[in-house]
Amino acid sequence: MRFTRLSRAVFALLLAVTPLAAQAFETRATAAYVYDQTTGTVLLSKNAQEPLPPASMSKLMTIYMAFEAIADGRLLLDEELAVSSHAASFGGSSMFLDTTDRVSVEDLVRGVIIQSGNDASVVLAEALSPDGTEAGFARLMTERARQMGMMNSSFANSSGWPALGHRMSMEDLGILADRLISDFPTFYPLFAEEEFAFDGRVPSNSRNRNPVLAMGLGADGLKTGHTQEAGYGLVGSAKQGDRRIVWVITGLDTPQERAEESVKIINWAFRQFAEQQVATAGTQIASADVWMGSASTVGLTVAEDLNLLVPVLNQDGVSAEVVYTGPVEAPIAAGQQLGELVVRFDELPEKRIPLVADADVARGGFGTRLRTAAMVLWQKFGPVDGADAGAAEGA
Repeated sequence: MRFTRLSRAVFALLLAVTPLAAQAFETRATAAYVYDQTTGTVLLSKNAQEPLPPASMSKLMTIYMAFEAIADGRLLLDEELAVSSHAASFGGSSMFLDTTDRVSVEDLVRGVIIQSGNDASVVLAEALSPDGTEAGFARLMTERARQMGMMNSSFANSSGWPALGHRMSMEDLGILADRLISDFPTFYPLFAEEEFAFDGRVPSNSRNRNPVLAMGLGADGLKTGHTQEAGYGLVGSAKQGDRRIVWVITGLDTPQERAEESVKIINWAFRQFAEQQVATAGTQIASADVWMGSASTVGLTVAEDLNLLVPVLNQDGVSAEVVYTGPVEAPIAAGQQLGELVVRFDELPEKRIPLVADADVARGGFGTRLRTAAMVLWQKFGPVDGADAGAAEGA
């Protein structure tokens, strides 16, 4: 493994745009996760991988799977689904459905997102379940979560109703929020809707519980949650300018605390960090030694323009190096990954950015191979005494 210094220009640029360190954010939440979606940077992780009761925030998994089914034609938005006695039996947050209802998929989705309907979640679950039961759908939820990289999630139901083994980590909820935003941009605006008065039933449950939607902070999703065991939680997202963040908090004591923590996180994430361009594609960052090539070195560059999210306070705490295994044997193709740019911060996880060759390097000809072999022999065995003596006498 070889380590090499950055070119002076690039390292100077890194230092110029990487003023560290931002003051660490202290949250009252028992667990929290804040993620800058635009740059893929984790800004905060507090007990974020611990499986915890997710309450209604786990309805996002039901919604994700419903969106998948709509996208591939297994569900239609105007399709009407029957309400089972099991679905109608749920209390708590609901659409107040009964077994005489047939409800469109679109209304059920809004009922889950805006009204946090336990009954609506179960209706969707039973429609998508392999065996027609909510339990069967919950097993499918767990399997799908694993496929999506959510390794600290397991589901016992579709709604987040308190149950043994029904757990999600805050990081997993962040992964899920990121996927909902990225995979379903057409459906995502549903999360910003503030009211849904299904069939005029129970107007007191028609308002979206997300406390930051109407605050003018760019918040446009996603889901609140509350049970006595879990406390008050929120999976949120906000966009300001070209940047979008996702945050997940849980374990707050009151709805007011949930709202206050969310506002603090939004302000901290957008005001204490800034996105900066560090390098453009094709700009040589460093060089790597080449073995048996038509050139002795090859330039290393980023394949795409490199933007980093950096704190905006203080001037210390950044280091950067290029790591590669070398010398790299020719032939080398332009665009071939040869190493990584490793940037380390005091207050953020390190970033590892792939580096690629900036040009082709052909395999050297006979002369190159002969000179390389001679160099290896010289380095391994040193000069031959007799040859040196003869050379001296001939001179």
